[in-house]
Amino acid sequence: MAFSLGSTLTIPRLLVAAGFFCVCIIVGLFTSSFFRILPSIGMIGLLVTGVSCFAMHGQHYNRADRSYYWPFMLIFLLHIGGGLITIDGHMKEYTRDVLLQLPYLALPIGFWLLPPFPTRYLKRLWLTLLGTTVLAALLSTGNYLQHFDQINEMYLHSKVMPTEPDHIRFSLLITLAVVTGVCLLAHRNVLGWGNRLIWMSVGFLVFYQHLLAVRSGLVTLYAAGGLALLWLVFRRRQYLQALLLAGCLVLVPTISYSVFPTLQNKSANTREDVGRVTHTASANNYSLVGRVYSYKIALEILQNNPWFGVGRADIESEMAAYYQKRYPNIRPSAYIQPHNQFLFSAVAFGLVGLIVFIVGFYYAGISVWPRYAPLLLTQYVILTLSFLVEYTLETQIGLGFALFFLLLALEGQKVTAKPETTWRPV
Repeated sequence: MAFSLGSTLTIPRLLVAAGFFCVCIIVGLFTSSFFRILPSIGMIGLLVTGVSCFAMHGQHYNRADRSYYWPFMLIFLLHIGGGLITIDGHMKEYTRDVLLQLPYLALPIGFWLLPPFPTRYLKRLWLTLLGTTVLAALLSTGNYLQHFDQINEMYLHSKVMPTEPDHIRFSLLITLAVVTGVCLLAHRNVLGWGNRLIWMSVGFLVFYQHLLAVRSGLVTLYAAGGLALLWLVFRRRQYLQALLLAGCLVLVPTISYSVFPTLQNKSANTREDVGRVTHTASANNYSLVGRVYSYKIALEILQNNPWFGVGRADIESEMAAYYQKRYPNIRPSAYIQPHNQFLFSAVAFGLVGLIVFIVGFYYAGISVWPRYAPLLLTQYVILTLSFLVEYTLETQIGLGFALFFLLLALEGQKVTAKPETTWRPV
């Protein structure tokens, strides 16, 4: 029976299934409001495919180094351990958090047990990201043009145009998609009409990022551009290309600011937001002000619970108690959790937990260094910058985006049985 099943579910067929489930995850990031379960289907399917492939054919291929994958599971254990200090009334929230963190098990195990994806599969998966992002951006642009004045006005009130997924995660996806397109072009993985289509897609997404005018997206985009500039100057010695890129990094924002009302209004709103930081009541209406006070409260909680924190499930109630005590003129509806992943983790799990989180999350990137891995490096840069202003990993879409594309980039590090003639996206 096992032999018959193995002869039917061959490695190539299982890799096709794994690729399909990866597509489910990528597309699912853009369908969270109307098909929320799709990323979960992809993650479960990838795990089942990996386990099945190893059970039936594990003796026929070598798995990747487990040090790339196992450290991520430490973060899941960290959330499990949070139950030890969770109060009885918050056990439902604790259970919800543990379920949310299951990708830390499913995705690393699934990728680790699978044999290497062929390079053409990796290329198609990254192109799926690029194509899906372009489609979502086109739909968003169409909606913007239909509600031009209304959406422009929203940007003066700390709001942005509707997107799928939410504007912060979407802006990060745009940056990663732009870098993906540039890498595929630079390594000549796509030729002919596909090459021209990628050029147009990258150009469109760069300008759309400015139209969307989300601070996280713009910062990550220019950080990626800065890294590319340093690479061209110091590693490749391609000074002409570096000069052209530097010109683009100056010209594109200049043109965008003169053309897009959203970027102009977002800039004005940001300046006003910063100017109100000293006024506590402004936290009720201004996002940056609210974040500043959430940081102050989080640091005070951390001072009182330095080693093991208050538990992930208890953060909301602890923050609310401190808000009421320290800043009574901030309305309960404006209470927010600390918009910083490192600070959030420290409050939840203490300094001990923060160290475990940093080791678990960054160990794979440290292990790969200094090998050439532009997509992996870019994803780590994007996530690290987003961690400074968001608790990125505390939502289903944020965690799925972060973990899946790190592991997909790591897939390019696997050694294939047959030598590849083209660059493996990594």
